[in-house]
Amino acid sequence: MPKSERLRSISAAACLLLAVVATAPGCQSFRSEAPTPPPPPPIPPLSPAQQVPIEKAKVSLPTYRIEPPDILDIDAVKIVPKSPYRISPQDILTVSATGTLANQPIGGNLPVDAGGAIDLGPGIGRVNVAGLSLEEATEVVERQLNVTLKNAQVSIGLAQTAGQQQISGEHLVAQDGRINLGVYGTVYVAGMTVEEARTAIETHLTRYLDNPKIAVDIGAFNSKVYYVIMTTPGANYNQIVSRFPALGNETVLDALSQVNGLSQLSSKHHIWISRPAPDGCGCDQILPVDWDKITMVANTSTNYQVFPGDRIFVDCDKLYATDFAVQKIVQPFERIFGFTTIGIQALFRLEHPQSAFGGSNLTSHW
Repeated sequence: MPKSERLRSISAAACLLLAVVATAPGCQSFRSEAPTPPPPPPIPPLSPAQQVPIEKAKVSLPTYRIEPPDILDIDAVKIVPKSPYRISPQDILTVSATGTLANQPIGGNLPVDAGGAIDLGPGIGRVNVAGLSLEEATEVVERQLNVTLKNAQVSIGLAQTAGQQQISGEHLVAQDGRINLGVYGTVYVAGMTVEEARTAIETHLTRYLDNPKIAVDIGAFNSKVYYVIMTTPGANYNQIVSRFPALGNETVLDALSQVNGLSQLSSKHHIWISRPAPDGCGCDQILPVDWDKITMVANTSTNYQVFPGDRIFVDCDKLYATDFAVQKIVQPFERIFGFTTIGIQALFRLEHPQSAFGGSNLTSHW
């Protein structure tokens, strides 16, 4: 091969090699790499039993908020009127006297009656103390005793005010969210916790009392309830609604025990809880209940904890429902045919009066 052709071949091979190098994706390593691990499998959705509290996994309810018509139980721990205090009817005074007759001692807690007087017993009688301060009442009683006695000395203290009786006890939260404390007015407590209500009541009482102290508890949980709805077949397809206070520990089994369980018309396979959805959720919360598992094998997976506002719905047995539906359709026709038969019998007797006495009847005639 001539030298010039050999040079051209070498140049062409060099150009081809440069073109291959230029189009290559870059530096490559011939070392083998570990394969990329596959993505983890998706987490399966939680079952209803894992999403909501059940019998063996209960939760504490949120802090209780007072609403009408709850009942508050209030105990007056420290009720001291602001001085100067004036005695009024229904107060109870502690009276202690010395220098009295041995067979007629005077002492103890004496109530101020509706007329404003206290009764010191035979020989002394009643002494009017209403409107007086404790010091003034002491002087009046001591003067009354010394009319018949010599050197009698008296000490009078306030055991209980009439207002204390109106503070202590059960108080209904009215429709306007207030409780009534009698002579001390009303206090708004709706929407508050027990601690907030205690603070609000004590703050209100400071207008009349010296550093009052009270204890507050819920006497009746009337505002937080759940419902059991039992459907019964019939002409009107009745739904019987029962309302129970939600105390925070009930389950489906507890709730249905309140209505004495299921009736023979109830379906064991169509029971569920309808739970109000959170604000803004826009979705229904339906929790199906397996009654046979709960009662027959003690399976707690659907024995849900009942929350305030829950509706436990028990549908009627479909066979009974179908039977009543058929009766609803057939009964009008049965009545029509019954009226028609009675009419035919009446016409036959009018046309054949002897049949009523001759032994023949409509059936044999036809």
